[in-house]
Amino acid sequence: MDLRIFTEPQQGATYDTLLTVAKATEDLGFDAFFRSDHYLRMGSVDGLPGPTDAWITLAGLARETQRIRLGTLMTAGTFRLPGVLAIQVAQVDQMSGGRIELGLGAGWFEEEHKAYGIPFPKEKFARLEEQLAIVTGLWATETGKTFDFHGTYYDLTESPALPKPAQRKIPVLVGGHGPTRTPRLAARYADEFNMPFASVEDSERQFARVRAAAEEAGRSGDDLVYSNALVVCVGRDDQEVARRAAAIGREVDELKLNGLAGSPAEVVDKIGRYGEAGSARIYLQVLDLHDLDHLELISAQVQSQLN
Repeated sequence: MDLRIFTEPQQGATYDTLLTVAKATEDLGFDAFFRSDHYLRMGSVDGLPGPTDAWITLAGLARETQRIRLGTLMTAGTFRLPGVLAIQVAQVDQMSGGRIELGLGAGWFEEEHKAYGIPFPKEKFARLEEQLAIVTGLWATETGKTFDFHGTYYDLTESPALPKPAQRKIPVLVGGHGPTRTPRLAARYADEFNMPFASVEDSERQFARVRAAAEEAGRSGDDLVYSNALVVCVGRDDQEVARRAAAIGREVDELKLNGLAGSPAEVVDKIGRYGEAGSARIYLQVLDLHDLDHLELISAQVQSQLN
């Protein structure tokens, strides 16, 4: 089971804070550092000092880390034109020496679009499908050849399809709870399917849908990696768990129900249940980015048991 650290910087984080967490992620043996792609805080937090851009952040981290994978859960398809996104991600992949992964979603948070003047189209899912076709198509086009795409929302003519990533193929993540269109989209374009903030039972059902869609598309269901994203709150005793829950404005019982919370043994047991449901990778949503002791505890007493 791979454990990855997943952050939500729109809730309040500087680049320097993210760099500190990314370096701890690497030093403590975690597989990857991922971040959300949002421009507006959610809930009652103040979000200070304000948002950071996902791909500018990852470009910086690409030069400051050596081993960990870096990526987004999920880049909003509404934020960037697909041709521009393909250039950005390929460049950051080069800067990292081939350690980038792209999670791409339709975008959903209308308020952040209003706040920063970003168009929020009605037909987001159909646009996402074209975006995935364009981004993956540009990267797959042989050097010296051109790429054309004529869709409903995007039109590319004789694109040189440059630059190329350092990796032969940047892993693409698709995720979500939708029972029909989402599995089909994952089956066509994704290397990994991510189920965000879902129960073991719901994850197992959705993984089965994605596997079936992959088979229908002519792929083996085993071609994809299946993963979950879950909030994490681990403590050596009940008092430490309660303290960490309070620090992120959550209740312990709710965290135990909807995330990975409790003692290291409790968390290892629940991760095991996700593994039995088909998950091979967990994105640990870390909400208190200043509590590096939390990461050290997870590394020493959760990750070590899973390995």
